[in-house]
Amino acid sequence: MCFGSLATMSVNDTAHTDNFAWNRQVYQRLKLALSLGLRRQLFLAICDDLHLRNQVAARLHSTLAYPVGQVLYQPSEAGEISTPAYPRLVTLRLNLSDPNPIVQINQWLANYPPPIVGASKDNPGRPLPIPAFQIVGVELLTKQPVAVQRLFLQYLRLSEQYFSNPESSRFLESSILFWVSRPWLYAIQQSASQFWHTRTGLFIFAGEPTPTAQNRGYPERLSGSRSLELGNLERSLVDELANLAEVRETTATDIQFPENDDLQKTPVNLEPTPQEHTPSTAAILQTAPPSQESSVRSVTGTNALSLSSLSHISKELTELVIATINTNITQDAEDNWQPQQIIWEIEQLHLQQASGEALGAAYQHLGNLYRLRIEQGQSTLENLMVAIIAYQESISYDDTSPQLPDILNDLGTLYWMMYRTPPNTDEGQTYIEQGVEFYQLALKLISPQTHPETYARVQNNLGTAYGDLARFYQPTENWQQAITAYSEALRYRTAEMDSLKYAACQNNLGTAYWHLGQFNQPVLHLNKAIAAYKAALVYYNPQQEPLKYGMIQNNIGTAYWNLSQYEQPRENLQLAIDVYTEALKYRTPANVPSACAATQNNLGTAYWHIANLSQTTKEERPKFLQLCINAYEEALSLAHSLNGISLSFDLFATHNNLGLAHYQLVIDQSFNGDKKIRSQHLEAALDNHLKALNGLSKQPEAYQATFTYVMKTIRAFHNELGIQGQNLALSKVPGHLIPEILPRL
Repeated sequence: MCFGSLATMSVNDTAHTDNFAWNRQVYQRLKLALSLGLRRQLFLAICDDLHLRNQVAARLHSTLAYPVGQVLYQPSEAGEISTPAYPRLVTLRLNLSDPNPIVQINQWLANYPPPIVGASKDNPGRPLPIPAFQIVGVELLTKQPVAVQRLFLQYLRLSEQYFSNPESSRFLESSILFWVSRPWLYAIQQSASQFWHTRTGLFIFAGEPTPTAQNRGYPERLSGSRSLELGNLERSLVDELANLAEVRETTATDIQFPENDDLQKTPVNLEPTPQEHTPSTAAILQTAPPSQESSVRSVTGTNALSLSSLSHISKELTELVIATINTNITQDAEDNWQPQQIIWEIEQLHLQQASGEALGAAYQHLGNLYRLRIEQGQSTLENLMVAIIAYQESISYDDTSPQLPDILNDLGTLYWMMYRTPPNTDEGQTYIEQGVEFYQLALKLISPQTHPETYARVQNNLGTAYGDLARFYQPTENWQQAITAYSEALRYRTAEMDSLKYAACQNNLGTAYWHLGQFNQPVLHLNKAIAAYKAALVYYNPQQEPLKYGMIQNNIGTAYWNLSQYEQPRENLQLAIDVYTEALKYRTPANVPSACAATQNNLGTAYWHIANLSQTTKEERPKFLQLCINAYEEALSLAHSLNGISLSFDLFATHNNLGLAHYQLVIDQSFNGDKKIRSQHLEAALDNHLKALNGLSKQPEAYQATFTYVMKTIRAFHNELGIQGQNLALSKVPGHLIPEILPRL
């Protein structure tokens, strides 16, 4: 088992505006990755702030090295000798004279082999699990001779041999965490690329590089490998990361969870060509909501602040819960009391040394409470972080829970939502990759034969995450991964199980094929997109699901439009026009004005292209251009009436396209309009180009192209209507443009 998705993560050098919140969630993810006890994992933790690195590494050591208590098991017989605790995590300082971490690990295991437990006369017993190892001190190689630095990189390049060497079989069962600074990360990427590509997790902590002068005298709090002894490893809890910035308050943002993608198009680049609007998709988190308390209790500031005195619950979690209580002043007392009550119950369970199963259930209860708030629209950064940390704590205490796949799925979706929740969009790639990691881990624990519904849901979510990841890098590879995930979901999400979820997944698959068709094999992938959309359409009754039915028809029309650019242009454009027209029966101005405007825009683009086909007759061309004008005008009229509502197409591009349609209609030789009608069309063309020009002042290339359209339209005024027509055109141009226009006439 591995966290395979993280093999493609890249380092983001952008400074994080909220280092405290960022480092907290990275720490929790790293802690979870190590606490799951997976074998053969290769993790890299990136941290330039050595003070922070020392705190986090020591905290991981003190938290994970030993289970609760000094003894892992009780003797089964009176005469059996109890074995001292054996660590789950070992911290090794890199040997700077011979920087071979594999040899150091094997030497440690030779000195301290896993003890045998459960041995008796009739039972040979079993060895305890081999621990994970974290390697620190790599940054100190910078002060060593170049030959030593190169030797370290050579050891990393040869690491594959150690993995495959039978003599190193114990190492195969372990996981390794390397702590490196960014300069050493770049060196590894360039000089030990094979090692870099075998990594299974990358954890990036935010912080300024520690000045060299301050490094020399700072105690690292970590033992070197030569002084490590069983029972003497540092076990004290280090200071929390409270010296970093406080969590900022964030404004609640409504996050919607449709499973269907709504693909929109708009002409851009000043010619009628479609622009894709990437759809948003996610499955609703589906584990059971927390039980409700029957009594309503009041919450005071003193009660909330007293949570910070709890000793067994992480400081990050209690601080975040306090933040949610303090910022939810408009909530009723019940909403504010519930998280406090659960936190107190968890504290009591710790004091009672309750079982891991009980603690895991209690933390999951807290996560469920905050997940429910998020589903109801309270998707603040604090609420998301509480849910994430609570679920991660739940797993760390009970990683055998039958609900583990659902928790991992929810963690994936919560990280996906972190990307969708302002102000976190700058770190979107990292959040999405974390979501992919949890979805993949959930899938490794689910049997599609025994739990087909859960398996299909997670695969659908994984496809969505890969689609969002394609916005950041490797679009071809990530859209292909999305297709694979959606296709796998459809193997187990049948129409008989849930027809609407089946249709939603088919729509998602169609959209993934559409996107992939923008990069390679367009005919193949666009035809597959159309097939998937049509498979979805079967299960949407236009009377019962008019909006979804119209949305799918719009998507089919867009795929046909794209296909017309490669084969059978007349036939495919006509098909696009037909399905756009069908979509507009259900995407009406009264029901969904923004969606109606988008489809009208798409329809205008299709009419423009069919009017300009060589096989279109001279009698048909003016009719198609007039239909194009009608559609664009309807789209713009609706768009301007929405007053700030987000649109999925470029308004200024549509103004330009409408201007081009009016212009082309006038200069078309088959157009029979008199001077008055010609003047009206040219005035409309000029008006729309000027509106576009006014909106494109900060886009130099688009501005210059639009200015060219203005000049062509003014010349058409002169050609069609003489000097009076030119004067009419110039009277409509803003005065500041006249000095630039006159020399070009």
